[in-house]
Amino acid sequence: MKKLLSFIAIFGMLTIGMSFNALAQDETATEAKPDSTAVEEPKAETTEETTVEATEEEEVTAHQVIKIKFIEGGAGFMGIVLLTLIIGLAVAIERIIYLNLADGNTKKLLEKIETALNDGGVEAAKEVCRSTSGPVASIFYQGLDRYDESIEMVEKSVVAYGGVQVGKLESGLPWLSLMISLAPMLGFMGTVVGMIDAFDAIQVAGDITPSLVAGGIKVALITTVGGLIVAIILQVFYNYIISKIDAIVNKMDDASISLIDILVKNQSK
Repeated sequence: MKKLLSFIAIFGMLTIGMSFNALAQDETATEAKPDSTAVEEPKAETTEETTVEATEEEEVTAHQVIKIKFIEGGAGFMGIVLLTLIIGLAVAIERIIYLNLADGNTKKLLEKIETALNDGGVEAAKEVCRSTSGPVASIFYQGLDRYDESIEMVEKSVVAYGGVQVGKLESGLPWLSLMISLAPMLGFMGTVVGMIDAFDAIQVAGDITPSLVAGGIKVALITTVGGLIVAIILQVFYNYIISKIDAIVNKMDDASISLIDILVKNQSK
């Protein structure tokens, strides 16, 4: 899973780097265009085709707008905010993959264990658990391993090892929560630094002009918007992961109770 996190982070940084490179090439190509106003052109009537072409050239894609706003916000703070998004998404994707693999069919597993207990005893049931992946199978194995002692020991083992599995399910969530809290705080810090720079510019100019103040404030607030967007995106993933963990834990509790009932029934035969 650590390799997956590293791969996602590297992929994100390469994607951003390629985007900046494409933007730089676009700006260079724009600057290299000859001045069309210096050449006298004959008068011609404007047709629909030329109007459509001019409109398409003036339109700016959403991707280009994001890149422009990113650069206007400052590469320092916006880069750190973007890094929190990459790390948060890497943790979220890793958790989602892990939880989807851990969410197995507990009813089918219970049926296999009950059949194995009736046909081959405890060892056959333990073999079924060993051949099945997921936290529920691991909990069942620990319980079956104490079957020779008593049902009370089985129950205690299931409860204790269930807590261990819940801890594994929740692994990585503190880092995701940290990224959610850190992104808007970094955005606010970038805004404060931007406002300080704006007031410094006002002090140097010796005059307060609307264009000077508005431009500085706009650039300063971009970092706040970026931090809030990152926090919103990661919060959605966080809530989904929490709901997924709660569903798996409920299945684990219900399946553990069913396992105890099966063992009690098998012991009474």
